[in-house]
Amino acid sequence: MRWTPGGESGDIEDRRGDSGGGGGFGLLGGRSLGLVGTVVVLGLSLLFHQNFFALLGGSGSGGALDQSAQPSAPAQSSPALDKQVQFVSFVIDDVQDSWTRMLPAAGVLYQRAKLVLFRNGIRSGCGDARSSMGPFYCPTDRKVYLDLGFFDELRGRFGAPGEFAEAYVIAHEVGHHVQNLLGIESKLQRAREAHPEQANALSVRLELQADCFAGVWGHSTEQRNLLEKGDVESGLAAAAAVGDDRLQKQATGQVHPESWTHGSSQQRVEWFNRGLKSGNIDDCNTFAR
Repeated sequence: MRWTPGGESGDIEDRRGDSGGGGGFGLLGGRSLGLVGTVVVLGLSLLFHQNFFALLGGSGSGGALDQSAQPSAPAQSSPALDKQVQFVSFVIDDVQDSWTRMLPAAGVLYQRAKLVLFRNGIRSGCGDARSSMGPFYCPTDRKVYLDLGFFDELRGRFGAPGEFAEAYVIAHEVGHHVQNLLGIESKLQRAREAHPEQANALSVRLELQADCFAGVWGHSTEQRNLLEKGDVESGLAAAAAVGDDRLQKQATGQVHPESWTHGSSQQRVEWFNRGLKSGNIDDCNTFAR
């Protein structure tokens, strides 16, 4: 991507120096839930806005949590990390500036979200979280949470290198914030409560729409000549890398479509590409299909 390194965005909360407020996250009766169990319970926590780790005997409490008791130390720094923070700053500012321009056409004024950088574990408005679950958006406190180590996973484990791949991840999470502002997330929550048997299918539609919204922003970067050769392919590779079918195959060797919450690699690529090509929020109605 074409961008100029600069300072840190005012929309970033750098909490990498916190003590890792995840506490006993991922523990059940003193035993680790494991990666798959942790992801499942975390998914339920984010889905229903309740800390299921606390219900299972883990640490933490639901809702917004007090950070004042968490001792803080300076965040680890290196030229490479500093540049990465500057890139994240550029992306979060550009994505949010773009939605500030675009969202009024949908009848809603954009309200900026915060992006929280953390390391290992953190307490969010949606409960405790660890870096192993990947970046996420919490609708309760309207913040995006990101451990920069996820980008190492994206490049290495998932085979999706490149700055635009990283930008896609951030734009997807901001896409959830846009859904929150549009009232889509709250409508979906009511639908889940009324039809719990459809919870996974509804979640897939929500995630695919966030992919499309990320593509809408990507379209704007192409129009402004910010993309370089290979960037689009990099973003599409990232979307494919985090498809439920591919992740399940890597984790267990099997694929179970009935348990998907984000969509297949093919679906994620399709909807991200749809937004990239059209740049129109109206083309992102995954619920009409």
